[in-house]
Amino acid sequence: MALQGRQSKKKHTSKNVPYFSSQIPPLPGLTKNGRRVIIMRGLDKDVPTPNVADLMKLVLMIGDVRLKEELVGVAGDVYILDASVATPSHFAKFTPAIVKKFLICVQEAYPVKLKEVHVVNVSPLVDTILNFVKPFVKEKIRNRIFMHSDLKTLYEYIPREILPAEYGGDAGPIQAIYETWLKKLEEYEPWFAEQESVKANEALRPGEPKTYDDLFGLDGSFRQLVID
Repeated sequence: MALQGRQSKKKHTSKNVPYFSSQIPPLPGLTKNGRRVIIMRGLDKDVPTPNVADLMKLVLMIGDVRLKEELVGVAGDVYILDASVATPSHFAKFTPAIVKKFLICVQEAYPVKLKEVHVVNVSPLVDTILNFVKPFVKEKIRNRIFMHSDLKTLYEYIPREILPAEYGGDAGPIQAIYETWLKKLEEYEPWFAEQESVKANEALRPGEPKTYDDLFGLDGSFRQLVID
């Protein structure tokens, strides 16, 4: 898979660390509320959507590294979603079932709370997709999804000193930040390989058992959406 654009000059052979034509870096520094900010953005609207499950796995892999390396506890996560290259064909591969699974993991299992979501470079397509995703999101998070048609309103929540230069910030180019994280993931390859064999013993889980359908029973895809 490509690290940047259509092709990557660097060939990567690991099955544990996927590469995409997108960037998902946690940013250096924290907000004034002590929260970590993560940017998610695609790089080229003409590049096909990668395997969605692998993309979501990459997000959680970065989260796993953060849990091991954060020097101090953070007061939650803040995501900036850049929709500048989003197209209907990209979102067609995001099925409701896999979106629900990912959001359950993020909201119920991941030990750092999702506090805010900020969407920049919005469009009518983004409105449609968000309206579809919102039923899977807790009410308090739905109330913390902010749409920004101008980056000036983003600065009311995220200090410019921790934002990349591409977003009018002082933290340098986003590519450099992302490459630092890619190197970090590669360093953790042996650890990720070990995690592949770790399984939960469901017999030890307290309370009433929950089935797969209880948690994830939902079919369909974004292809069902009517997008103007």
